Amino acid sequence: METDKLLQSEVRVINIGLAEFAHDLERCDVPVVHVEWSPPAVGDPRIAALLAKLGG
Repeated sequence: METDKLLQSEVRVINIGLAEFAHDLERCDVPVVHVEWSPPAVGDPRIAALLAKLGG
């Protein structure tokens, strides 16, 4: 089965968005590439305000 190969291979991660996930993986010596990304607000101030609340 293909899942057998997947579970026996080295874990490599591409993390998109939340940097803390990438940091946690790095602390566990998991190879990880972090891509900084956030959802676009598309010029809508209400959506921008909601997204700002999510970011802390």
